[in-house]
Amino acid sequence: MLGDFAWDVLIRTNSELLRGGDTFGEVMLTPGGSAANVAVWASRCGTPTRFVGKIGRDRFGQLAQEDLERERVVAHLVETEAHSTGSVAVFVDHTGQRSMVSGHGADFYLMPSELPTDAISSARHLHLTAWSFFTDPPRSAARAAARTARASGATVSFDPGSFQMIMEMGVPAFLAACADLDFDVVLPNKEEGQVLTGETSTEAIAEGLTKIFPDALIVLKLDADGALVHDGRSSTHIPPATNNLVDATGAGDSFAGAFLSHYLESGSPIDAARFATRVSAWVIEHIGARPSADARLRGLLSGPR
Repeated sequence: MLGDFAWDVLIRTNSELLRGGDTFGEVMLTPGGSAANVAVWASRCGTPTRFVGKIGRDRFGQLAQEDLERERVVAHLVETEAHSTGSVAVFVDHTGQRSMVSGHGADFYLMPSELPTDAISSARHLHLTAWSFFTDPPRSAARAAARTARASGATVSFDPGSFQMIMEMGVPAFLAACADLDFDVVLPNKEEGQVLTGETSTEAIAEGLTKIFPDALIVLKLDADGALVHDGRSSTHIPPATNNLVDATGAGDSFAGAFLSHYLESGSPIDAARFATRVSAWVIEHIGARPSADARLRGLLSGPR
């Protein structure tokens, strides 16, 4: 995995917060960053995982290294004194829906010259998120990593990341930055698919994404409606495992990490999507992108797939 590690300042309200008002809730500091979340969930699902990113030479950077080590993710982290370790304000409303404001931390300043080329060249698979493409840097580093991985025979996956950021960047500019990288797997949510294709129905979105990424397996994350797997010819709908939403933070990242872990081992996108749906269902019933595992999750991760 290559991309962002950031600390989430997670704010969750127990009731609706009125403009200018006050309410009780929970305020937590939790590890996050889309790419780092995917790496952690792939590792939790049993896949040996590396993470490439950039952190500040600060206490949050030290905590980031400790977090990845604890999660058994091999970290290739560039340290800098010029920028602080990334942070994100995550607001979760009383319905469980989340909104985020991302700061420009060290993760946004990864340069091609800082890439651990040997580690990328030896990888079987590289996962990228759109957070590495919205600005440059780190776009040029992400593109260089994709080319290095591809030249070494690795497969590459991509998560479009944020429908609002795609809209702000502009769809043509966004696609110009990433669509030529020949992704093997693309994992958008429905809103991202709608923005990229201009379509509204899930089938039309999947078909539109295949036109944009013609060689990619499309795995469309549908939140409360489960997921849709489209191989360029046919689609398979995967029903949701739960609709008991407490906090949507990190649901898509956990789905991506679990899907890639299963798919790279089994080669079955349908079975991988079913497994990933169960993992993300557990996540949305807890607070934060990477809740501590309980007996139910340990049983899911260690049980038959």
